[in-house]
Amino acid sequence: MVGQKRIGGITLIGFVIVLCVAGFFAYMAMRLVPMYTEYFGVVKSMEQLRKEPGIAQKSLEEIRRDLSLKFDTQYVDYDSVPPSAIQLVRQGGGATLRIAYEKRVPFIYNLELVGKFDKSVNLSSTGDD
Repeated sequence: MVGQKRIGGITLIGFVIVLCVAGFFAYMAMRLVPMYTEYFGVVKSMEQLRKEPGIAQKSLEEIRRDLSLKFDTQYVDYDSVPPSAIQLVRQGGGATLRIAYEKRVPFIYNLELVGKFDKSVNLSSTGDD
């Protein structure tokens, strides 16, 4: 008898299972990527603000207004980062801008994906480093 080769492959049921698992992770990525893109927009806005001259002497309201304008160009949703999430801490002649917020994205039925973001930037240092 001539040597028989076993032909290997994936069955239809196996293919459907692999497709479901890949689809689940693709759906999760579609829900998470916009959340992180928005966070990177917040970080970029903070870095742009840090480089402005005299920013450490501005009041919290002026900083919130400036950030709001920068958020518009970075496609950051105003509801995602409420004004209460923007804090200014003055300590020892220096100023630190902190934005801490939580973003909830509906996932499946009654499940949500939650991202907690917290970023601080020292406004007293120059942007030349």
